[in-house]
Amino acid sequence: MAKPIIIGAVLYDPKVSVIWDIIREFFDQNGCPCDVVFFTNYELQVKALMDGQVDIAWNSPLAWVDAQRQSKGTCRAIAMRDTDQDRVSHIITRRQGGPKTLLDLKGKALAVGAKDSPQATLIPVGLLQRAGLTPEKDFKVRRFDLLVGKHGDHIGGELEAFKCLEKGEAAACAMLDMNWERWSGDGTIDPGQFGILATTDRFDHCVFTVRKDFPKALEKKWLKVLFSMSYDNPKHREMMDMEGLKQWRPGRTTGFGPLSEAVEKQKFFKKGR
Repeated sequence: MAKPIIIGAVLYDPKVSVIWDIIREFFDQNGCPCDVVFFTNYELQVKALMDGQVDIAWNSPLAWVDAQRQSKGTCRAIAMRDTDQDRVSHIITRRQGGPKTLLDLKGKALAVGAKDSPQATLIPVGLLQRAGLTPEKDFKVRRFDLLVGKHGDHIGGELEAFKCLEKGEAAACAMLDMNWERWSGDGTIDPGQFGILATTDRFDHCVFTVRKDFPKALEKKWLKVLFSMSYDNPKHREMMDMEGLKQWRPGRTTGFGPLSEAVEKQKFFKKGR
């Protein structure tokens, strides 16, 4: 029996174990056995990847940036979901009486998610920095540090940030486009009262990451099986619906610019976590 490929994944929700049971079964059936090691946070997962304890890491965008930082740019991004590509975050405010431009947030508060959330904190704060505003000097950051270590792979912090805006304790809040669409559609947010003040540049999200020494032949074999998963297959559809995709795509690195810039400007890795 072939030695299984070891994959690292962060257990941000109980459904993650169900997702990976379906994936593992399919890979076993297709002659490419793999196993999964679950982590409680991305920092441990990146360390395990760097130490060679896992072969492939299912990384958040921040974990990808961290892996590149630690490996001196030698890791490879090999696959991602269709929904990981070309995401944006929105700055949301009240339609009546709210700020009309980003510069109007000067002297006011922006509610954000957890300190390590790319979509709800790092990239949106980076957008305000681009506009010439300095965090904690020109505007107050009201942070909701729910599930730190999960890098925003949850909705807790973003939802609390919106509630902060709703209660009038902040002038604006930040959230991922997909959450804005979901919440303004299901009644969580009244789009008649709240609207989009500004939108970030497009960015990419999660990505399967390998070290430079991961064998290319093994990578090709693993990707062939991954890309053969189909939304038309009811079993695969169950997993894809839980994981939020309809198709696996080749990994790319062109969409991490906004996060890399934000991390650098905010000195995220230099502050200590």
